Amino acid sequence: MPAIMTMLADHAARQLLDFNQKLDINLLDNVVNCLYHGEGAQQRMAQEVLTHLKEHPDAWTRVDTILEFSQNMNTKYYGLQILENVIKTRWKILPRNQCEGIKKYVVGLIIKTSSDPTCVEKEKVYIGKLNMILVQILKQEWPKHWPTFISDIVGASRTSESLCQNNMVILKLLSEEVFDFSSGQITQVKAKHLKDRQVYVMCNEFSQIFQLCQFVMENSQNAPLVHATLETLLRFLNWIPLGYIFETKLISTLIYKFLNVPMFRNVSLKCLTEIAGVSVSQYEEQFVTLFTLTMMQLKQMLPLNTNIRLAYSNGKDDEQNFIQNLSLFLCTFLKEHGQLIEKRLNLRETLMEALHYMLLVSEVEETEIFKICLEYWNHLAAELYRESPFSTSASPLLSGSQHFDVPPRRQLYLPVLSKVRLLMVSRMAKPEEVLVVENDQGEVVREFMKDTDSINLYKNMRETLVYLTHLDYADTERIMTEKLHNQVNGTEWSWKNLNTLCWAIGSISGAMHEEDEKRFLVTVIKDLLGLCEQKRGKDNKAIIASNIMYIVGQYPRFLRAHWKFLKTVVNKLFEFMHETHDGVQDMACDTFIKIAQKCRRHFVQVQVGEVMPFIDEILNNINTIICDLQPQQVHTFYEAVGYMIGAQTDQTVQEHLIEKYMLLPNQVWDSIIQQATKNVDILKDPETVKQLGSILKTNVRACKAVGHPFVIQLGRIYLDMLNVYKCLSENISAAIQANGEMVTKQPLIRSMRTVKRETLKLISGWVSRSNDPQMVAENFVPPLLDAVLIDYQRNVPAAREPEVLSTMAIIVNKLGGHITAEIPQIFDAVFECTLNMINKDFEEYPEHRTNFFLLLQAVNSHCFPAFLAIPPAQFKLVLDSIIWAFKHTMRNVADTGLQILYTLLQNVAQEEAAAQSFYQTYFCDILQHIFSVVTDTSHTAGLTMHASILAYMFNLVEEGKISTPLNPGNPVNNQMFIQEYVANLLKSAFPHLQDAQVKLFVTGLFSLNQDIPAFKEHLRDFLVQIKEFAGEDTSDLFLEEREAALRQAQEEKHKLQMSVPGILNPHEIPEEMCD
Repeated sequence: MPAIMTMLADHAARQLLDFNQKLDINLLDNVVNCLYHGEGAQQRMAQEVLTHLKEHPDAWTRVDTILEFSQNMNTKYYGLQILENVIKTRWKILPRNQCEGIKKYVVGLIIKTSSDPTCVEKEKVYIGKLNMILVQILKQEWPKHWPTFISDIVGASRTSESLCQNNMVILKLLSEEVFDFSSGQITQVKAKHLKDRQVYVMCNEFSQIFQLCQFVMENSQNAPLVHATLETLLRFLNWIPLGYIFETKLISTLIYKFLNVPMFRNVSLKCLTEIAGVSVSQYEEQFVTLFTLTMMQLKQMLPLNTNIRLAYSNGKDDEQNFIQNLSLFLCTFLKEHGQLIEKRLNLRETLMEALHYMLLVSEVEETEIFKICLEYWNHLAAELYRESPFSTSASPLLSGSQHFDVPPRRQLYLPVLSKVRLLMVSRMAKPEEVLVVENDQGEVVREFMKDTDSINLYKNMRETLVYLTHLDYADTERIMTEKLHNQVNGTEWSWKNLNTLCWAIGSISGAMHEEDEKRFLVTVIKDLLGLCEQKRGKDNKAIIASNIMYIVGQYPRFLRAHWKFLKTVVNKLFEFMHETHDGVQDMACDTFIKIAQKCRRHFVQVQVGEVMPFIDEILNNINTIICDLQPQQVHTFYEAVGYMIGAQTDQTVQEHLIEKYMLLPNQVWDSIIQQATKNVDILKDPETVKQLGSILKTNVRACKAVGHPFVIQLGRIYLDMLNVYKCLSENISAAIQANGEMVTKQPLIRSMRTVKRETLKLISGWVSRSNDPQMVAENFVPPLLDAVLIDYQRNVPAAREPEVLSTMAIIVNKLGGHITAEIPQIFDAVFECTLNMINKDFEEYPEHRTNFFLLLQAVNSHCFPAFLAIPPAQFKLVLDSIIWAFKHTMRNVADTGLQILYTLLQNVAQEEAAAQSFYQTYFCDILQHIFSVVTDTSHTAGLTMHASILAYMFNLVEEGKISTPLNPGNPVNNQMFIQEYVANLLKSAFPHLQDAQVKLFVTGLFSLNQDIPAFKEHLRDFLVQIKEFAGEDTSDLFLEEREAALRQAQEEKHKLQMSVPGILNPHEIPEEMCD
């Protein structure tokens, strides 16, 4: 059967690709049918035949036959794909008469198909694709080769309504192409020229298009045509000369003629929104008119007393869209021109009505609409705050009357803002999600699978509420206190109401005067604690507990200033640590660690009225506090206490605390070690191995918090721990030898590997925090290398721990020159065997892959002389692995690879003796590999690094830093040789490039190598030229710029946030700013 299939496929391919005979349209239809309705091999054959045909340079000559005679819509679409391909990639090299022929044919086809109204409806998709083809032709031809296009299309539109309707769609598509210019689609120079030229012509000849639109809007009774015209107009509004908008009847036509007609109201409102977004000062009267007329119509369509929330939930799609469009219109107009309306006393009432609509729409239960409204409320509150940040409502304690000295603009908005506060408090989003999951080691841990949408909404609401609190603190407090009383007396009691209220209370931390904060919080916490006593049922208690914990975690400033309260809160958390309801213990431990980080010093000092520091009380009762916690919660608890101990500055006291702190885990550890000394088989007992893993995790978290002083505990268990490591390694190897690699998936073996991993984590964690490199190098490194290196090398790949590599990388980074002498030993053990695991493909062993290159990077940066000392064969392997790294599709690995190469080249240049032979052996090789990634589309994110490396390399050649001939066979001047070498390299890879193009590019590589940004643009322009011919999308070449712009915007926003008290979450504020 497969053999017959292949014969048929060959026959079909031969016949379809033979351009000397007439196209067999039935055969083509059959092949296309196979592609869409066949299966397996049949489908693959069809795909192959069609791809060959499509790639044939003369395929486009068959398109007219396909479109005219095929009975199969999919075949017609295939024909159009061929046509689109030739227009995008080969138009420039077709003879002019052929271009004209294609153009004429496409126009004729569109006129024929779209002149018949029944055909338009029936073949909508087909006409849509034809329109896109025409726009592709226009991008190449207009205005230079087709100057009359605008008058042609306007003229044709007057001959038939259905043709006119389709022409509107073409104009809309053209507008999108010319004005929403796709970044990077065309080389820099061309973009400027083309866009200016097309924009100029489009604006210049727009009067013809505008008259056509006006004619349709005034005279046509054909609803679909009018709708298409309004849709097209909508696309024009963001670029047409402003006179067409503000000096014609356009605005009044939209409002009086179309806004109140159900079929047109959505597109009309979108047009009005687009106009409202224009910011120019010379048309103030027109904006006022736009606003007042729209509001008049609006009040008839949607009376002010409408319950919009209800209307929305019962509405049809079209009606729901109208509410969303209304929110966009009001938000856009009020943000741009609100102040213009405010200044006119006669419009105050209208302004208040608009704000009333905004409030009604803000209540709609639809997140997307709420986000639009929120954007406006945030803008308004921030603007009012920034106008006079220091006339914040004074503390109610200090001011007799509530609103003394309120700026007039603020006064105007007072009643509205009070309603917005209530809205924010009632709808506050959830701060973060908690999920408990199983990790790769089969352990149940908790993970934050953050719902980024919900978190972003929370951040925006939080920011808005903080501004609103600054504007009138007393009102915020009044709303929150009333709502809290209604929770306590039961009139508004529900989980949702309590949650949103408590999330809101937590979100304004830092936005009040400290005195007010104290008074307010004491009330809040007392009420919540009372509620906790009053409510029965585990679920109720859990909700209330989580809210108490959330709020206290948000107010570290208050806790630092009020020791008694801090102590009460922490004791309450210890109580919650015994509450087994899902999530409560997690949250108690989480809140405890937040408070420990922010108030660490207060726990190690003797507070007023206390006989000893609170840390001693915690350590005395640690057993009872943690007895109901799960292992991962115990680890969090230990990290929290570690921060407190880390704050003790007296070394002797601190050492004593650490001993007491680690007493429990050490007792279990000692007992296991004692048993193992008598009978080593105890280390094969699942329960024992599990316990070891948990104890080490406790140590890891404790070390993370305590830092360098943890050395006293690490020294105590260090050698035993390494012996356990060796012993478990042998157990794992023996099990693999007996039962094959599958055994690594068994729970016991996974637990053993957890112990090995945590051992490495503990050591690397401590080393990275240590502050005495010599002591580490002399005392800790030798036994470590002895335990892990040979073990790593001997193990089967599946049993090698990637942490060995990351631990070595951390040690090299931390110890630098102190460890150079050990590098050969480390390399012997881990280098080649790891390279063989990762050089077969780009996917397997992702952790080993990442860590391997991090180790390479560390050695390259800190112990470069070690590279020069290794044998040439091994050095070649190092270089090969670097090249392998930057060819990765895993972006972190590729970035590390480029970074290593760049540093390596700079390091080599410093070593005169080694440099010349390095250049002779590797320079051209490296150049070739870098060009292969530069021209590979999946690597565009690395463009800046590619540019930096190439510029550096070309600079070395140009400045004569390479004295040895790079082409020993024919020693010419190195610069000439490299020019020729690169030119040949590119010509063989991209035969379609003209010699002049290549020459220009290579010249630029030399002349621009001192100016990285220019060098990068030069590279990018070259890439666009390559991709244009190949017909690929080039927008991704600007990926880096887009990322950088986003980063910069983020940083600027952060700076702004830092300046407003309360905008940043207290846990986002750096330590030194807290105390």
